[in-house]
Order: sequence, then structure tokens, then C-alpha cells
Amino acid sequence: MNTPATTTLLSVRQLTMRFGGLTAIDDLSLEVPAGKITGIIGPNGAGKTTLFNCLTGFYKPTTGSLRLAHPRHGEIRLETLPSHRVARDAQVVRTFQNIRLFPKMTVLENLIVAQHNVLQRASKFSIAGLFNLPGYRRAEAESIARAATWLRRLGLEHLADHAAGELPYGIQRRIEIARALCVDPLLLCLDEPAAGLNPRESAELNDLLLYLSGELGLSILLIEHDMSVVMRVSDHIGVISYGRKIAEGTPEQVKHDPQVIKAYLGEDDDEDDAEQKLHAVAGGATA
Repeated sequence: MNTPATTTLLSVRQLTMRFGGLTAIDDLSLEVPAGKITGIIGPNGAGKTTLFNCLTGFYKPTTGSLRLAHPRHGEIRLETLPSHRVARDAQVVRTFQNIRLFPKMTVLENLIVAQHNVLQRASKFSIAGLFNLPGYRRAEAESIARAATWLRRLGLEHLADHAAGELPYGIQRRIEIARALCVDPLLLCLDEPAAGLNPRESAELNDLLLYLSGELGLSILLIEHDMSVVMRVSDHIGVISYGRKIAEGTPEQVKHDPQVIKAYLGEDDDEDDAEQKLHAVAGGATA
């Protein structure tokens, strides 16, 4: 039986990002398959978050391209777009290492605010919202319904009226993912979603990511230092060291790759217990 070919959603080609004399990303190329979870790993300072910032329009790369195969709009060159258009037009949406919820708003309100682009368009950037015109009312109702749907899917419905800032850290992480999902992402970019989570919360995160990819077909790009999360949920992994890709493949291929072991552990370590050591070295660090 033939295995269906995997479609590439994002192609990173010869990407370089320099800050003065510092090269943070150096001629990086990698593929992100559609409908899969792709993990990006590497030692501290490898360039992982810089890659995310280039991908989502926060940085303009020095050279290279980021080509998104959008199912409706065709190829989109992400490096040419400002950050708000990357999210709005290309539907590439990210979370951050540090939680950025509005702590005094309710959970539901946080999810509605995330949809401000839709509400702005419905108001025609005028006073239509103030006068509660039919088009705006319809968009507002749809935003509330969309927020309620994601709260239900992520098991947060019972917390809809709670202030987001008063909830446990792991729940806030989940709310942040729900907020990103409300804007209908084609590619969801998660920057350290397991940071600060306890083992139970990390296991729940694993289940959530597998549900989003396996059941809903969402494409996910994941930066994560918790190797137990990366190895358990990723279909495909790219490894970066000093801004360059040193390995790419399945979790099994990557964890036994000599260059990956060298990047994390140095020259003299035994490959046989590489997975265990990689987990210990990488867990809890920052990008």
C-alpha cells in the first residue's frame, strides 16, 4: 500500500538574519509539512526564536525567503509582509514565550479581543460598531460563537467568566492557544508552550497538540525545550545550532543523529543514552 505524499505548507529557503556583525540565522533551509506537527529544537542561542520572528513578520530577513503554500491565495512570500498581514492574510499565527493575556479580562473576553481584525472590518473602520449596525452585530455574534467553540474544544468552557490573570499558569497557557485558534490559523506557531508547566500540565499539552493536529488537521510549528513534549508530539523535527540547520527528520532519526548529540552534549558522550541526556540538557532552558 502506497503512503500518500506529504504536502509542504511552508518552505524556508536560504534564510539569513543578521544584526550588525552578528549572524543569528545562517543560510537556513527547511520544510514544514501540512497537517503535521513540526518541532524546532536547538541549544540556547541557536536562533529558534529569531526564526519565528522572521516567519511572523516581526523581523525582515537579510536574505532568503519564506514561502507559504496557501490553499486559497496560492504562494505567499511571508518575508514581504508586515506582522499584522502575516496573521490576517497568510493566517500564520503565533504565541509567545511569555504569556500575553489581558489579566483583568475574562477568558471569553480575551478570545473575543483576539478577533479584533474581523470586528474592525465589520465596522468598516468607522462608527458602525458604536451604532450597533446589523453587519457589526452579526460579526460580533460570530466572534462570540467562535470563542465559545474553542473554549468548549479545549475544555475551558466552565472558566469563560473568570478573570484570566487569576487562573493557574497551565490554564493560562491553554487560554493563549485558544485565543490564537480563534483567528483561524493555517499555521499555528507555538513558542515554548510547555515553559513553566508541571508534568501533568505538560501531558495535557501533549494531548491538546495531538488533538489539534490529528483530529482537526491543523499544521503546528513548535519551538520547545522540553524534549519529552517534542519527541512525543512531533511528526517532523528540524535542529538548529548557531543559526544553521544541522539535522532534519523524524524524532527517531533526529535523536540518534551524531551532529545533534554533539551540539547538545559535546564530542565525548555515548550515543546509546542520547535521548535521556538530551532531555536533561534541554529541559527548562530558554531560546
